[in-house]
Amino acid sequence: MTRAAKEVGVHPGTARDWHHGVRRVGNTRVYPDGRVVDYGTTTRYSTSMTPSADAVISDRYLCLDQRLAIADGRVNKLTLTAIAAGIGKDKSTVSREIRAHSVEGTYLPHQAHRDAAAARARPKTSKLVTDPALREQVELGLERKLSPEQISNRLVKDFPDDESMRVSHETIYKALYFQARGGLKREVQTALRTGRTRRKPQRQPGQRQHRFVEEMIMISERPAEADDRAVPGHWEGDLIMGENNRSAIATLVERTTRYTMLVHLPGGHDAEQVRDGLIATMKTLPGHLRGSLTWDQGCEMAKHKQFSIATDMAVYFCDPHSPWQRGTNENTNGLLRQYFPKGTDLSIHGPEDLEHVAQELNGRPRKTLDWDTPAERLRDLLTT
Repeated sequence: MTRAAKEVGVHPGTARDWHHGVRRVGNTRVYPDGRVVDYGTTTRYSTSMTPSADAVISDRYLCLDQRLAIADGRVNKLTLTAIAAGIGKDKSTVSREIRAHSVEGTYLPHQAHRDAAAARARPKTSKLVTDPALREQVELGLERKLSPEQISNRLVKDFPDDESMRVSHETIYKALYFQARGGLKREVQTALRTGRTRRKPQRQPGQRQHRFVEEMIMISERPAEADDRAVPGHWEGDLIMGENNRSAIATLVERTTRYTMLVHLPGGHDAEQVRDGLIATMKTLPGHLRGSLTWDQGCEMAKHKQFSIATDMAVYFCDPHSPWQRGTNENTNGLLRQYFPKGTDLSIHGPEDLEHVAQELNGRPRKTLDWDTPAERLRDLLTT
């Protein structure tokens, strides 16, 4: 301990306090258990009189005991998965914590806890107050009638190697609307095209924000022929997710025949990949079996309008938290978990695997079809 204190230039007593997680303020020491000792008056408190770095703010944040458990796990060479299970957190949380608070490969739990407490402190001083060079560049951009978003992105191009020259457009807007906190001159407000000195609400209080940029058609507007299953060609869709949501398979079920199709998504399950996969799959069907598609409000359907244009199929969206509105698809996804268990990597299954599973499902007799199979019902539709 003495040698380490000498290397960093502090008193050995201070080094011991750091090692044990003790914070010093003048003659007062604050211990990890919340005990406060004022060595000037010998006053002792069983708990801290003010919030400290050791206070448990929320279950969202790591507490000191959990950070100490991480340190112990590292010393005992436990895996990240084992450490995470021991403290009841996700593996990625432990990984980020160790990466952010390690020095030369050694995780420092007390230093990490102090840093986390300091980072949570509010209010924070705006970057445009503390960094004159950054503030000057922002002011120059505003004088040139550039928008805050243009300024923010242009700084990255103009100063590619200077990380200090970074500011979000939101910070610039706040600086303009709240002068005392933002630190920009009042005159630069005139650079905003609207000329407003207060932000305009983007929606009315209580008004629900649209899930996607492209307007959704809700399930309440779906035609009666789709609701009562009288006319075939109306489909329900969803994604079944793999381990840690890294892989996915799109599932499509026809409401009248219960016929299932599985969509291979080898490149990921973002909006573009899902759009392209659904278009390719639906185009294998004749026009009279491409009536509509019902989906939940998952972000993978952000490109729903492009899908509709390419397939000539309307897309209807379920209400939030209403899986029963796609009951046929939900039931089918439950059957599919026999083949694709939860928590497994779905990317290992190729198109041939998905086709085999779909054929097995479509070959099962169904009570709701009077013991016909979905494949037989679809065959009848294609041959009549």
